[in-house]
Parts: sequence; C-alpha cells; structure tokens
Amino acid sequence: MKKISVIIAGRHSTSISLEPEFVDELRFLAKRKNKTINELVTQIDSERQQENLSSAIRIYILKQLKKQISQNYPL
Repeated sequence: MKKISVIIAGRHSTSISLEPEFVDELRFLAKRKNKTINELVTQIDSERQQENLSSAIRIYILKQLKKQISQNYPL
C-alpha cells in the first residue's frame, strides 16, 4: 500500500492508502483530464456514495478503464 496526502476542496487535508498501481492510474487520469490529483480526488469525493474515499477512488478508476475499453471495443 502507498499513502498519498491530498487536500479536498482546497481545505480538508487527508491521507489515502492505495495500491501503487491505483496511485499511478490516479495520477495518469488526473493528467489526462488536466486536473491536479487534489482536484480529481475532490471530484471523486463529491460524487461518492457510502464507500470510504479509497474505495471510491478504486471504483472511479475501474469505471474509467471500463469506459475506455468499451469505447475502443464496442459490443
């Protein structure tokens, strides 16, 4: 597990524990969307349901990868 520190909504500092592969993908997605990691995590935090933030990030990454796959390989 890798811990990263983020600031949510420009005011709330927290740490997130994720596997290194998820941290790498989070960085990649933030860069691709022209956002900072803090901005992307703030977006994910605002859209999450009941799950904890680390789980919400993993789910967000999974959905983004599935979306990319379906765009490249439509059924």
